[in-house]
Amino acid sequence: MSSLEHDTERMREALALAEMGWGLTTPNPMVGAILEKNGEVIGRGYHHAAGEAHAEINAIRDALNSKIDPAGSTLYVTLEPCSTYGRTPPCTEAILQAKIARVVVALTDPNPKHAGRGIEILRNSGVEVTTGILAAECGQLNAAFFKSITTGLPFVMLKLATTLDGKIATANGDSKYVTGVEARRRVQKLRRLSDAILVGAETARCDRPQLTVREPENWPRQPLRLIASCSMDEDELNELFPDGNAEIVDVSSKEKWENLLQELTKRNVMTLFIEGGGEVAASAIAAGIVDYVEFHIAPKILGGRDSRPAIGGDSPALMADAVKLENVQHFSLGDDLIVTGYL
Repeated sequence: MSSLEHDTERMREALALAEMGWGLTTPNPMVGAILEKNGEVIGRGYHHAAGEAHAEINAIRDALNSKIDPAGSTLYVTLEPCSTYGRTPPCTEAILQAKIARVVVALTDPNPKHAGRGIEILRNSGVEVTTGILAAECGQLNAAFFKSITTGLPFVMLKLATTLDGKIATANGDSKYVTGVEARRRVQKLRRLSDAILVGAETARCDRPQLTVREPENWPRQPLRLIASCSMDEDELNELFPDGNAEIVDVSSKEKWENLLQELTKRNVMTLFIEGGGEVAASAIAAGIVDYVEFHIAPKILGGRDSRPAIGGDSPALMADAVKLENVQHFSLGDDLIVTGYL
């Protein structure tokens, strides 16, 4: 195995550790770290929650708890180690104190004020630093964090469950259930990552969705629920969501979408999850505010001229007007096909 292959394998282990913080680290990124010495892993760590120890610290502590000296070891970390004091001390200091000889970093810090500073500190102190290992994969895991840091706006995910012929509901609004159990569990995972969930008024009325994280039970961070409507009043909203953790928002234009994102930023919303329906999805795409889409496609044909399409809105004149996705991926969950991509 070449050194690049070895570094990639170890970084993939660190990435898997980072994912253990899924939905728990906001507003911080998910970060994982592996500590290796003489070819053997001596420490593992990931960032559990904002305000708690960073992944690098946890990996060093793991080695020390096993009575293994990390001096001379190699640290694999999915994001550049921090170099400033925040709620925790800088990780660069801990790395130098532990006398780690080499640090392999997937991505530099996206904050222009800090980008590359941690790497420079380590190199100037004699630590060998390698960068760019699994950069794309680690970047996708923290796409919301990167957008928030670089633009100051929330990352917007759009998910739709459709039949093979692109329908999300019958003409009378029945949509339970388009996809199977496995795909619906995927939705629960996306909700865990979300600070706010938005649906249209018709979806709220017809489906009566809870818009909560139910898997696993007692999830500590329930998202804010937003209902897009120009007609719903507070009485109807309270009937649909009696616990009071829901709000009506107006997203009837591009400007209003942009205003909503700016307002959500002030409320520390890093990820907005749009779950439907077709008109809301069309409006969000037309406004250019969607970053990432997931289509959950069931092996069903609904048919019907009046059945509700996945994306509503005005009809384009040309196929060239179709919105194209980048970094497309697809995988199966049960009988359903999941297609993802970035706009």
